[in-house]
Amino acid sequence: MPHSDSDASSGFLSQFSNSEDLGEHFSPSPPGYIKGRTRFVVVIGTVMSGLGKGIFASSLAKLLQDKGLSVAPVKLEGYLNIDSGTLNPYRHGEVFVLDDGLETDMDLGTYERILGQNLSRSNFMTAGQIYTEILECERRGGYLGRDVQMIPHVTGVVKMKLRELAMKGPGGKQVDVVFVEVGGTAGDYENGFYIEALRELAFEEGDGSTCFVALTYIIEPAILGEQKSKAAQLGMKRLMEAGIQPHIIACRAKNPVTPKVAQKISMFSNVPMKRVFSMHDRESIYVIPDAMRTEGLDREILSILQLHDRVDNVAEDCARKVWSTFASRLSGPRDHNITLGISGKYAALRDAYASIDKAVEHCAVDLSATVDIRWLDTSDFDTAEHASHALDGVDAIIVPGGFGMRGVEGKIHCVELARTQRIPFLGICLGFQMAVIEYARNVLGWSDANSTEFNSKTKYPVISELPDQKRLEGIMGGTMRLGAQDVAITANSLASFLCGGSKLVRERFRHRYEVDPAFIDRLEAAGLIFSGRHPKQPIMQVLELPLTSHPYFIGAQFHPELTSRPLAPQALFMGLLAAAIAQKEPAFAQTATGRRWVRSASTANSHSA
Repeated sequence: MPHSDSDASSGFLSQFSNSEDLGEHFSPSPPGYIKGRTRFVVVIGTVMSGLGKGIFASSLAKLLQDKGLSVAPVKLEGYLNIDSGTLNPYRHGEVFVLDDGLETDMDLGTYERILGQNLSRSNFMTAGQIYTEILECERRGGYLGRDVQMIPHVTGVVKMKLRELAMKGPGGKQVDVVFVEVGGTAGDYENGFYIEALRELAFEEGDGSTCFVALTYIIEPAILGEQKSKAAQLGMKRLMEAGIQPHIIACRAKNPVTPKVAQKISMFSNVPMKRVFSMHDRESIYVIPDAMRTEGLDREILSILQLHDRVDNVAEDCARKVWSTFASRLSGPRDHNITLGISGKYAALRDAYASIDKAVEHCAVDLSATVDIRWLDTSDFDTAEHASHALDGVDAIIVPGGFGMRGVEGKIHCVELARTQRIPFLGICLGFQMAVIEYARNVLGWSDANSTEFNSKTKYPVISELPDQKRLEGIMGGTMRLGAQDVAITANSLASFLCGGSKLVRERFRHRYEVDPAFIDRLEAAGLIFSGRHPKQPIMQVLELPLTSHPYFIGAQFHPELTSRPLAPQALFMGLLAAAIAQKEPAFAQTATGRRWVRSASTANSHSA
């Protein structure tokens, strides 16, 4: 956050203002910070981006977390955007929203899921944020005439923010280990200042304070039939030219890295063979922690950072058993088979719906179900017949969120098919809004019903802009209704059943439009149930149909996929897949799992009476 005028002369940035200060290149620390208490693990990519630095870092962090150490991850992005909110999913994957409303990239979702902890804006940093803070301070005169430079000012802010993150451990104590993921690859101009800042940090913190991990790529051209390490060697050279000597090498590859290639990498990078890890393709990212543990990578980290004395062996044994049980079920036999249709306009890139994909995976493991996902681009659905053909044979349908007009009518066709054919349905964010529009058109007969996002002149604007949003026209970034909000749940509803009877739940939102309050009474009179609402304002947040009309039809204005965890699957997804299984296998509803997740006449909401 930008510094205020009041601290401009006494805060962190101003400590670089005195050109006479012999220590100006050595960054100060936040009050109470104990140098050497926190260790740092830094993951930097080479050769190419998109190799899974976040997966590697979060898996390694989990191993230390299991040992009783407190960990805090942070993603450093080189782009000049303030956040990820305006980035096209085709360019950068999904936008992951944190509890505090910050829009981040999908790696933050990986950290939350694997570590089982909610993150905040302290765990995400962009070059745009860094430069904005520095330039605002400069405009206020915070540097007192000092020329503002990449070193020490920009690198100094990076180091300060990492140390501030270290101070936010449980109970107000410094965390044991901060895991730093640098976006992009070594050699990128945009992340050069991050790499320099981390080199300086390791020097300032002292020996044994920092472990550098180089994540590289081993090429295996089909025409050659063997693995090649030259690109990895050159990438490592680029990293070492920046003053970074890696302690561990993680080799991404299609197949397990051969001993010959590992030896080449080891010799070229000055890293012992036991610290060269094969991160080849596996059936799920969730098996990687156990793979790391098997190869002793966790013990190597403890040795490098001198943390053996902080390990809780009892906690580690318990955590390992729980996670290993989950991981073993990933590849074990499944009792049920269903086909799930996911209808959106970014279907060509699964990363655009990464959290939905993972939420389905979590539930599939818990329900012992094999889920065949059929990704469908609604831009291709010109008519209801096209949608029906594409969705033929699906057992459940998800209509996810999105923005813009493209693919909207196709989504509405999918909702109609789910409603009329009694196919279990989950609408998320825009999918929730599409369900309202479809119901207004085809049940109430308002053929012109629409959202003002798509047709500002519609006679029936059943979806319209939130009042607070109307004052923000022309501003896109960070202006939506964002982050965790309370949802009041109606008793005896499907939503209440799924949430275990809770009257109030907290979910994450990312939207600019809502159900127009002027139409709520008429929609409800026609049979649509709004079972989740804002506690104080007329903002509809969950909709559903009664059991007499549909076995499972629910929509959420929030994004339930963002809070699903491997060991705690999200309730709306559990209900969807369980309903699909029960449709195919009626006996499932009578099992212990079925009784928990499949609504029956005895648990149906009072609206169905």
